[in-house]
Amino acid sequence: MLSEPFLTTRHEDGWDIPLLVWRAAEPVLAVGTTPLGGGIGVRRWVVNATVPMSYHRDDPAAHLAELADGLGLPGPGVGLLTGVDVAEVVARTDSGVRVWATVGLGTPVWAAAPAPAAPGQRVGTVNIIVSVPARLGEAALVNAVATATEAKAQAIWELGLPATGTPTDAVTVLCPADGEPAPYGGPRSAWGAPLARAVHAAVLAGGAGAVVPWSDRRTG
Repeated sequence: MLSEPFLTTRHEDGWDIPLLVWRAAEPVLAVGTTPLGGGIGVRRWVVNATVPMSYHRDDPAAHLAELADGLGLPGPGVGLLTGVDVAEVVARTDSGVRVWATVGLGTPVWAAAPAPAAPGQRVGTVNIIVSVPARLGEAALVNAVATATEAKAQAIWELGLPATGTPTDAVTVLCPADGEPAPYGGPRSAWGAPLARAVHAAVLAGGAGAVVPWSDRRTG
């Protein structure tokens, strides 16, 4: 499955900007809402990259592919972007399920907001990476994304924010590509329950830590 992440940097726009990299010893099955490697498919690595709050590119998938190429990462992978410092990643484990979250809550919103968020608000992103040690069926993988999202929303509510997330949140769930597939990923299933607890704990801890945007950290 996934390695522990290692922290590195890239030189971009005059800055040394951090990013986290996970590698898989063997190809894994992944589902995600991520800019790069979203959907369902076999993946070999995950990158979670900080970007400055002045980020202006409109091709995040291509940008992440460039970063992966620069790191020498082979084959298809998963890529996520965030405005917070990925060095502040929070890790939690429950019954073999491992979760890593970078929690930026600068723009909390209700999912069913009556209107789009006003322009000029501070960007915030909650990125969640989940590693499940058992093969999940495709429907269970999709269900696991919903379970992770529900657990994230629960944590944000418990933090006292009137929101379910931010406009740019992303989640990926990865599991072995081989084996008998587990059919369920809901919050009361064998793997969905520990997944939900680990995501909830990671987002709650990350949100309580009041992670500031990377550019604010650099300039403040």
